[in-house]
Amino acid sequence: MSRSKQKGTAFERLIADYLAQYWPYADRAPLTGNKDRGDISGTPGIVWELKNAKTIRLSEWLEETETERSNADADVGILVVKRRGHGRPSEQYAIVPLGDMIHLLREAGY
Repeated sequence: MSRSKQKGTAFERLIADYLAQYWPYADRAPLTGNKDRGDISGTPGIVWELKNAKTIRLSEWLEETETERSNADADVGILVVKRRGHGRPSEQYAIVPLGDMIHLLREAGY
């Protein structure tokens, strides 16, 4: 396995373990080819796309997240990007389109 793949897998494991505190069935999702449904399974209605890369490509990654959200027929797609120099899962960047953020906030009662 390449160093890049190892870093991505380790990041996925870190985030899956963190999310399992809130969704007991959260885990790394199996690869599904061109009908990918995100990197984490077990969080109904939510697609998680995780990236651990030196070069940040938000537009590309948000499009990928939206495609996977659509594939999964999920309500929300969340892009989680590794934050350099910050190892705790809660410190990583979580990026959503404004429409999804409004949906989340409204569901939370704001």
